Amino acid sequence: MRMEDEECNLLIELRQRVVQKFSDFMTRVAEFEELGAVGNRLLIGFQQGLEFLRRPPINKTSELVEKIIKFNETKRVKSYVEAGCINSHDGTQIVSKLHTCQLGLQDHLSKVKCMLSEMESLLDDVIGEMQITNENLSDLQDRYFDEFGQQEPAYDKEETAAASTHASHLHKHEATDYAALMAIIFSMVKQDYMMQERIISSLNFKSSTTELESYCQMWSLCPFINDEIMHQAWKILP
Repeated sequence: MRMEDEECNLLIELRQRVVQKFSDFMTRVAEFEELGAVGNRLLIGFQQGLEFLRRPPINKTSELVEKIIKFNETKRVKSYVEAGCINSHDGTQIVSKLHTCQLGLQDHLSKVKCMLSEMESLLDDVIGEMQITNENLSDLQDRYFDEFGQQEPAYDKEETAAASTHASHLHKHEATDYAALMAIIFSMVKQDYMMQERIISSLNFKSSTTELESYCQMWSLCPFINDEIMHQAWKILP
C-alpha cells in the first residue's frame, strides 16, 4: 500500500472517531441548555416567592381602602390586615417553595458539574486521538523514508498529488475543526456554569429585588455563550 493511501486511512479513521466524540459532546451541550432552562424557572420561582413575602401591607391611609376594610371588618379580614396581608397558610407554602427552589438549583449545579466533567473527558479523548494519529503519521513517514531513502517509489504523480492533497485536507480541515470547536464550546459552557454557581451561592432571603432581577436577566441571557459559534457547531454535526 502506498504511503499516501495509508495516510488517508489513518486520517479517515481519525475523523470517524472524532466525529463520534463530537456528536456525544454536542449531546451534552443540548442537555446543558435544557438544564439551564429548568434552572432559570427555578430561579424565577425563587424570585417570585420572595417578592410575594415582601408585598407591602395595605395602605390604610387611602380613604377608599379604609372604607372597604371598615365595612368588611370581619375577624378574618382584621387578622389578615394585622398579619401584613399575608395568609399564614400562603406564607408557609411560599417558604416551602423557596426551599424547594434552592434545593432544585443545588441539584442543577451537581448535574451540570457532572456534565462538564463528561464534556472535558470527551475533549481530552479527541486531543489524545489526534496526538496518536500524528505520531502514527510520523512513524509512517519515517518507515517509508528508511525503506526508500531519498528515492520516491514509482507512483503516478497525479495520483500521488491527489492523495496527498486529500490526506492533508482531512487532517487540517476535519478533525482539527471539530477539536477546536469542542475546546471553545467547553470554555463557554464552563464560564456560564461558573456564573450560575455564583448566582445560586448568592441567593438568600435577604437578596434585594434589584439583585434578583439582575440574576434572572443574566441567567437567561447566557452572556458567555456565543450563538454564532454554537450555530456553526450544530451546522457541521453529521
